[in-house]
Parts: sequence; structure tokens; C-alpha cells
Amino acid sequence: MITAHILLAHGSRDPQWPAAIQAVAARIRQLDPATQVRCAYLESAQPDLVAAIDELVADGAQTIAVWPMFLGLGRHARADLPRLIAAAQNQIQPRQPGVAITLQPAIAEYAPVLDAMARVIVRGPDDF
Repeated sequence: MITAHILLAHGSRDPQWPAAIQAVAARIRQLDPATQVRCAYLESAQPDLVAAIDELVADGAQTIAVWPMFLGLGRHARADLPRLIAAAQNQIQPRQPGVAITLQPAIAEYAPVLDAMARVIVRGPDDF
């Protein structure tokens, strides 16, 4: 079974805004070229979640982990994302009944992520 990943970010109308999320996806591909990863956005940027899921399913993904690229547990992470994932699953099921979509915790809930951010600040950005 192929597991794929979606990096889900808020989105912005600024065309330069997605660069940071796309850089994370590119780094994932460098670390493991076999890993399927896509970026998706809640609003103001494309692709949206369902479009990213469709791309991954077309590439053979059967299990898709959605990673909210948020620093905090605001309304999006607590309330909107579970509803969005359920709606996406319902929309995908008729076309792809075997696909499972899981919602991961917000990325900043992971201690190593918080530690990396703190180290950049303590050491300074020129030390990396």
C-alpha cells in the first residue's frame, strides 16, 4: 500500500507565499525520492485539498496523511480541518472507495519542530 503526504497550509493571494511550504515538500523528496508529497491550501491558492488528493490517487496512493503546516492549534486545526478531511473523504469515496485519508496533528505539536525553531533563534540564522 502506498502512503502519500499532503502538506496543508492556509494559503495566500501573494504568489510568493507558497514558497516555504513548497520548499518543505522539495526537502522531503530529497530525503526520500520515493515519497509522494503534495502541497494543498485552505484558501487563496491552488491546489485545494481535494485536488491534491486526486493527484496522489492518480499516482497510486491508497493512504494519504494530511499534515497541517500550522504553528498553533487555532480554529483551523481544532475545528475546520476535521470537517474538511471528513468532507474530502466523502467526496473521494464514490470515485476511490479504497482511499483512506488521515489528519495528523499540527506540525508544531511535534517537539523536534519546536526544538528546531528554538535553535535557529538561539544560535541565530547565520549559524546554519
